[in-house]
Formats: sequence, C-alpha cells, structure tokens
Amino acid sequence: MTTLFVYGTLKRGGSNHAHLAGQKFLGPARTAAGYTLISLGDYPGLVRSDDDREGVTGELWSVDDPCLAHLDEFEGITENLYRRAEIPLATPCSLGSAAPVETYFYARPVAGRPHLGPTWSV
Repeated sequence: MTTLFVYGTLKRGGSNHAHLAGQKFLGPARTAAGYTLISLGDYPGLVRSDDDREGVTGELWSVDDPCLAHLDEFEGITENLYRRAEIPLATPCSLGSAAPVETYFYARPVAGRPHLGPTWSV
C-alpha cells in the first residue's frame, strides 16, 4: 500500500475521482511550504516553488499496487507528463511525521503557465 497525496481532479468530487474507486480515503492534508499548483487547462500540475509559503491542499489516499500502476499510466509517467515522488506534508498531520507520502509532480516546463496557488476547486 502506498499513501498518495492528490490535489486536483482525483480528489473527491473531481472529474477523475473514479480512478480511486475501492481505495481508502485517509483525510485532508496540506503539503509543506514550497509547492504550488499551475494551470494545465482542465487540470492542475504540482510543482516546486521557492516563493510559496502555504503549500498545496489536497487529500490522502491509501492505494494498492494495482491502483497505483493504473494511476501511473493515467498520469502519463512513461510520457514524462508527471513523475511520482515523495512529498513532505505540513504538520500536524493525521499520519504522523514519519509516514512517507507520494504525489504526482508535473514534469514538463512551466514557463508561461498561470499559477493557481494552493487549491484546485473541484
């Protein structure tokens, strides 16, 4: 099982939430400062931001290996659209400070993309 931080269309109520069917919702969460969302049109991308002081809001999910493999394909890992990696969460966090959490980072150039700030509304 992998703990996954989702921040866009995979969140509850989001247009792609069905991809998390059968997985366990763990609760709301926020990343540590240093991350922001950029607009990719109909969906956001999460990127590092040295200017950010808030972090990004989202949800934590416990996902099994088959779901994670499906999400990697859906998120375009092999096309280098996104990359999955660990991300620190703001504290306090219901998981505790030692729990590793992964998310999908946007992996392509972001020049000219509008910054959305900390929250993607579904």
